[in-house]
Amino acid sequence: MGPPGAGWQGISADSDEEDEDVPPAEEPGDPQDVCSQRRNNLGFWLLGLCNNFAYVVMLSAAHDILSHQKVPAGNGTKPTPPSANDSRYDCNAVSTGAVLLADILPTLLIKFSAPFCIHLFPYGLRVAICVITAWSSFILVAFSRTTAQSMTGVVLASISSGLGEITFLALTSFFNSSVVSAWSSGTGGAGLIGALSYLGLTQAGLSPQHTLLVMTVIPVIMQASYCFLLAPPPQAPRCGWGPSIQKSLRSSSVTHQPLLGGNNTPQNTPETQTPQLTLQEKGQVVKGILKYLIPLAVVYFAEYFINQGLFELLYFRKAPFSHSQQYRWYQMLYQAGVFISRSSAACIRIRQIWLLAALQCLNMVFLVIAVNYMFLPSIYLVFVLIIYEGLLGGASYVNTFHSVSAESQPEHREFAMGVACVADTLGISLSGAIAIPVHDYFCRLP
Repeated sequence: MGPPGAGWQGISADSDEEDEDVPPAEEPGDPQDVCSQRRNNLGFWLLGLCNNFAYVVMLSAAHDILSHQKVPAGNGTKPTPPSANDSRYDCNAVSTGAVLLADILPTLLIKFSAPFCIHLFPYGLRVAICVITAWSSFILVAFSRTTAQSMTGVVLASISSGLGEITFLALTSFFNSSVVSAWSSGTGGAGLIGALSYLGLTQAGLSPQHTLLVMTVIPVIMQASYCFLLAPPPQAPRCGWGPSIQKSLRSSSVTHQPLLGGNNTPQNTPETQTPQLTLQEKGQVVKGILKYLIPLAVVYFAEYFINQGLFELLYFRKAPFSHSQQYRWYQMLYQAGVFISRSSAACIRIRQIWLLAALQCLNMVFLVIAVNYMFLPSIYLVFVLIIYEGLLGGASYVNTFHSVSAESQPEHREFAMGVACVADTLGISLSGAIAIPVHDYFCRLP
């Protein structure tokens, strides 16, 4: 479960700024250049994967986190006995929506505050913070003894993901624009690989605690990819603390490329400066893309309400899986659907995002009714519905950003993409807040 945060880092240079220190963009064709480009594509793919990995794993492990990582004997290969409470549902004391809020609110705060202060910190320091917070999140959750400690670990994972999203998307401005596609593919792969690896390792016999400890290698791969795999051009920051603030600002202003560009030519050379948008212009840009942002927020609200408000309650006692295993399968199948549809933009383009929002809301209403009346005959029917849910969510995501990019004027595109990335985060945050009382309501039912 991760959304893009482009648009905070572009800083235009003054019209009289010289660019003699910045070498011209290299033309492809030289074998060394081709090799460097492949390294960069792989590097950004791994950075995208590692950046969203902890976020996805924390959502997949939400049920185990709230159970304090306790699983039945035999690692839950047999169905868990009925709950000791009086509810018809096998409920945790706290909704998994609480894990969602802990996993998304820090990211939302970072996205809102980044425009004002992110440029003060060099890239090397930002990457180091991402690595340390991601590694600490796995350790803290693995060894936690209370829900509060577990939630603190989830918050650290959110900080790492939110800061990393802004940092690495900004870093793409120093490279050939093809690395943006590699980054996006990596973040999509994180959803599937993260959920599948957590499910696979626990199914293989590892406890949730040992599974989280194994995953501490992921932040190490992130640091290694940044320092050793990338082949940055001369004007890009190097591994370490990066260039001075002034040089970093100047370099980013001169060489910043659009997220969805298709060539190697730097975007903001002195001849093609992007003007600073006025408040009125920003308002007009937001107004023009609301037709995409509102449906996107609705889609993400509905699907994350399902994921963190209803998944735990969709428990089949006669299924050949324990409650924890059922929850992990739900998360993995959802991420599989998202990955498939996010990769479908080259084949299918959908401009009617509102239609996807309507279908996702119908999906949510149906599953709420199913939880209330418990009429679904088989868990395998739920598996199909969850894959369908993921397909709707992934399609709305990729088609929204394609539409926003295509319809935005070049001088507005960076700001529009930055605004668009907040819509899904707002929808997710609202769903987490509502999922908690809904969970409590169902768990009080006799």
